[in-house]
Amino acid sequence: MTLDKSYGELIHSLKQEIVAARVKAHLAVNAELITLYWKIGKHILSLQKEQGWGSKVINRISQDLRHEFPDMKGLSSRNLVYMQTFAKAYPDSEFTQQVAAKIPWFHNMVILDKISDTKEREWYIYKTIENGWSRNVLVHHIESNLYQRQGKAITNFVHTLPEAQSDLAQEIFKSSYNFEFLQLEQRAKERDLEKGLINNIRDFLLELGSGFAFMGSQYKLTVGDEDFFIDLLFYHTRLRAYVVLELKAGKFLPEYAGKMGFYLAAIDNQIKHSSDNPSIGLILCQSNNKLIVEYALQGTTKPIGVSGYRVTENLPKELEKELPSVEQLQSILIDYVS
Repeated sequence: MTLDKSYGELIHSLKQEIVAARVKAHLAVNAELITLYWKIGKHILSLQKEQGWGSKVINRISQDLRHEFPDMKGLSSRNLVYMQTFAKAYPDSEFTQQVAAKIPWFHNMVILDKISDTKEREWYIYKTIENGWSRNVLVHHIESNLYQRQGKAITNFVHTLPEAQSDLAQEIFKSSYNFEFLQLEQRAKERDLEKGLINNIRDFLLELGSGFAFMGSQYKLTVGDEDFFIDLLFYHTRLRAYVVLELKAGKFLPEYAGKMGFYLAAIDNQIKHSSDNPSIGLILCQSNNKLIVEYALQGTTKPIGVSGYRVTENLPKELEKELPSVEQLQSILIDYVS
């Protein structure tokens, strides 16, 4: 029997349907399991308070439950303690079912272990849902203090971009970027820094955050028969805009804003599609004076942000172990739903 092209299309369509159904089924199972853990934790907390039971009762509960359900995993004393902590951290059942239950249990355990502030915990949960972070990626972001850095770049976005675009752009850029994975000296030259980032593009993109598509380094622009070269050019899929990134080894200088404005004008005139939003510039310096940056940005109508970065000679061993491999990044979604 000879099969035409439509058969291949059918198989492709069926495979997509099966994968989608399996993902939905797994997420539903995960949600039910985490809701169960929350209920168990809540029951234990309530009875401990009413009966005055001590912590030793956890071992007895674990033994009895494992005896009744020998094939069920997750009933160890240690996990029951996590269930208590989980129920105490999120007393609202609606939040648990609609938000916390959307990420795997081990992700929730990491957040409970490493973060004590409720608002910060919830932020990492939402970001994990939004970006599909694996556990390793989540750990990396927590240990690099992403919550404290995210959305804190010094910018003029509020004056140069429409409100919705301004809010999103501000949220995306960080006050500082962690380039410890480069293992460069603090006095590394700009070219060495750029080369290191390109050679470690996986870690660089992880640090920049989701949505950045790398377009090239030393990106050539020709203006008035003269050639100019942008350090790094990206396209951001959520912003729907080009992002020009300039690296500066040292402190921020006011003239950097003028040069960035020139690059952005060239990108907008030569490369930007009519459906794209205005291009955005990000200047990375080792240090910056907030007042000087604010004064410099007042003089330009182009959207520009200024952030710091840090490098160290040696990568801490504990962080090195947590950075994901290429294979892990490629399978973030699979890891998230499995």
